[in-house]
Amino acid sequence: MEKRREVGRIVPKAISFLLNKITLIVLAVSLVLFVGGRFELASASEPNAEAKLEIQQLTSCYSLGTDAIGRGNLPEGKNIYRDCFTQNAILTAIFPDGTTQTSYGTDAWADFVNSVFRGNGYTATQHLMGTINILFKNGKVTMSSYLHATHKRSETSIDVANGTYEDEVVKESGRWKISKRTLKLIDFLNLSSPTVDSSTTNSSNTNARSSNSSTNFVRPKMSGFNQ
Repeated sequence: MEKRREVGRIVPKAISFLLNKITLIVLAVSLVLFVGGRFELASASEPNAEAKLEIQQLTSCYSLGTDAIGRGNLPEGKNIYRDCFTQNAILTAIFPDGTTQTSYGTDAWADFVNSVFRGNGYTATQHLMGTINILFKNGKVTMSSYLHATHKRSETSIDVANGTYEDEVVKESGRWKISKRTLKLIDFLNLSSPTVDSSTTNSSNTNARSSNSSTNFVRPKMSGFNQ
């Protein structure tokens, strides 16, 4: 009789002990799965090499579109721009004299770029991008890049522009695109080959090599753009 009572006391204790152990194991597994899930979610939001490469490629995309317009192919330039920017992207240029030009949408910007290139008589352009810096902060992505652009006026004359692009980048339908771009130009200069003139000295020819042509730069006024 006494043994039965002892067994009756031991069995509930054993069952209670096992249930506590099982409960602890279940809680531990749940915690691991929860933390692991949170970690994977956080890791997915962090930048990776593939994302940075895709974002960086946007700078080349814009250069290719602009240079297509530079050689006179406006439709190709517009098509390329659509791969670089969101549909309602805002693009602004700030010129060295402080004036600005803003457009809404890539087609409007392409028309503005084309009017500038044709107005200045450019037959070809080449845009080189460098010092590209991409930042992921507080759920937002920004990118800055340096510009060195060559604009061909003739066989002996080019305009050279230098500046910085500042971009806001978003992911749209699984693809990274620029939603806002601001170009801050620091200079716009003309470089010309010296002319051969027997009545002048070699030194004067050398001095004629470079001149500031900012006063000759044609920046057309267009409806739909801010001045």
